[in-house]
Amino acid sequence: MAYEAKDYSKLIGMAGFSEALLKNHFTLYQGYVTNTNKVLDILAKMLADGATATPEYAELKRRLGWEFNGMRLHEFYFENLGGNGAIDQAGKLAAKIVADFGSYEAWEKDFRATGAMRGIGWAVLYQDTASGKLINFWVNEHDVAHPAGCTPILIMDVFEHAFMLDYGLKRPDYIEAFFKNIDWKAAEARLK
Repeated sequence: MAYEAKDYSKLIGMAGFSEALLKNHFTLYQGYVTNTNKVLDILAKMLADGATATPEYAELKRRLGWEFNGMRLHEFYFENLGGNGAIDQAGKLAAKIVADFGSYEAWEKDFRATGAMRGIGWAVLYQDTASGKLINFWVNEHDVAHPAGCTPILIMDVFEHAFMLDYGLKRPDYIEAFFKNIDWKAAEARLK
């Protein structure tokens, strides 16, 4: 079963994100979906042909993590956008953030600092499924540094394509726009 790119055009018109930036970002995401399907198809054929003991098979297996995670992280990112940026202070996620970080403000300060770090990657609020604890992580590449056994709750793309067209090198301005557009209901739905 092939993966299909989801339609996130409802985000066009969102304050702080130009139509050009979003359309470019959607096209990039669609490429991850296409490449995930291509890699899976080639790997299936190689398996059927008995060509698994080859460098090509090994490299495609390694590449699958990049393409698949690029697809999935963008889906999580787009799905936690389009809101009004206001967390429900009486909600389950707000209570969990306060329990694990001491206050919403302490969590936000840490998440913003994580997203503002130099380099390309993702700022992700994860929930450790073993302990239930919330932790902010930096994920450098799509296929590297995901904490094992953790569920992504809130994802912010901080690769340059997510902000440079609108903000140039002013990543903090992009982070501000991101926070104004968080759909906290989508993030809270991921909480276990």
